[in-house]
Parts: sequence; C-alpha cells; structure tokens
Amino acid sequence: MVRQEKVSEVGELKTLIEKYPVVGIISMHKLPGRQLQSIRHKINAKIKMNKKTITLRALDLSGKKDILKLSDKLTGSTALIFSEESPFKLFRILKENRSPAAAKAGDVATRDITIQKGSTGLPPGPAISVLQKIGLKASVQGGKIAVLQDKVVCKPGEKISADVAGVLSLLKIEPLDIGLDMICAYEDGIIYDRSVLDVNVEDYISDIQKCVSQAVNLSVNTGYPTKLTIEMMVQKAFNETKSLCIETNVVEKDFIDDVLIKAINHAKALESKVQ
Repeated sequence: MVRQEKVSEVGELKTLIEKYPVVGIISMHKLPGRQLQSIRHKINAKIKMNKKTITLRALDLSGKKDILKLSDKLTGSTALIFSEESPFKLFRILKENRSPAAAKAGDVATRDITIQKGSTGLPPGPAISVLQKIGLKASVQGGKIAVLQDKVVCKPGEKISADVAGVLSLLKIEPLDIGLDMICAYEDGIIYDRSVLDVNVEDYISDIQKCVSQAVNLSVNTGYPTKLTIEMMVQKAFNETKSLCIETNVVEKDFIDDVLIKAINHAKALESKVQ
C-alpha cells in the first residue's frame, strides 16, 4: 500500500471513530463472507477491517479519552465496529444473529459439546465402531444404532479432534456458532469487556426488581422517608398505632370501635367460662 492510500485509510477510520459514540472490536475469525454480509444488513452499525498499524494510528489521532486502551485487544483477525446503539444492545444484537455451524478438526470448542443418549437414526454397521472410538456407549435398538448415555466429547477451550468432528458430522450435529463475536466496546472513556456486555436480560430485570424491593424495605423499616415510600411508611405507622391502641385499651376516636369489639369478645369468652 502506497503512503497516500495509508493516509486516506487512517483519515477515514479516524472520522468514523470521532463520529460514533460506540467503538467496538469484533473477531472475524473463520467468518464466511456471506455470513458477514447477512449480518451487516441486520445491524445498525458500520464495520471496518484494516491493518493493525492503520487502526492504531487512527485511534491515536482521534484524541478520544482512553480509546487507545483498545489497542491491547487488537489481536488476531479483528475489525472495528461503529454504532450509535449502546454497547450492551449492540452486543445482544450480534449475539442473537449467530447461527449454528458444523465443526472441523482443529476448531476450538466454545462450550461443552455433548452427544445425548437416544437413537442416532443410523442403521447397524461400521458406524457403531466409529461412535465407540470416541468413547460413546452404543448398541442396536429397534433396528437403529442408539447412544446409551450422554457424553461430553469436547470441553470449552479444547481443540476438536478429527474423530470427534467425524462423529458430529455423521450425527448432523452443529456445535459451533458462526457470527460476529464482540471482544469489547468503548463508550465515553470506558471500555467494556465481553464478560460485562454479555448480560442475561431476564436475570438483569430480576436483579433490578430485587434491588428495588430491598431498597423499599430498608427505607420503610429504618424510618427513612422518600417520595416513593412515604405513603407506605404512613400506612405502616397507622397500622402500628392502631394495634398499640387496641392492645393497651387506649380509647381514641379512630379506634374506639375496635377497642369495644375486643372488649365484647373478651366478655363473651369470660361468660362462656363462667357458665
């Protein structure tokens, strides 16, 4: 690439970095071109893949606070993604647009790959020894080969062997996900790693509801009034006052009926014992 082309690419990338509030790094590892084009049409974002030196120069020239910290994440086959969506929403959109894919020998498992027990649909024959070769317990049931118990054939971080890949292909199991994998995202001087961005929405809402409930209980039970809890606190105080008046037989116009009902009930109980 001649110098002018490099300058042009740096300038274009710098403009995008300055224009968009969210700048993320995504992994392009083994992502087919057709899959990439499909995802591009589904997300409200721009994707740019440049040489690392050009990306580093553009990050440096942008002048955004602490954005150069992204440089530590630029390893392997990566690209920058630009969006006006929040980092968390963008991460969720990319995650939802992943699709299953077959495994090849040498691929790295991202989660437990489990072959579950049950019929494989395969007829009796050489296939049974292929299954047994990777440690599966198999036998013929109802004229078909069946796996007798679940087995994890590959754990996260492990390379998928040729034998395991062959069995997965034979059973038509697609254990891998293909899509854009967001490594991290930058917004307002803060860099969010994928461990932070990968939020379960249901769990997040449940946690917020739990926090609100605990905050309300703390406010009410410690006598710390807020505009959201003052009505509950007044109601609680009223109920406690009412209970106190009834228990101690205090005659007060608002609770006189309850005190009289208590007295009548006690009188009836005493009468029944005397009889």
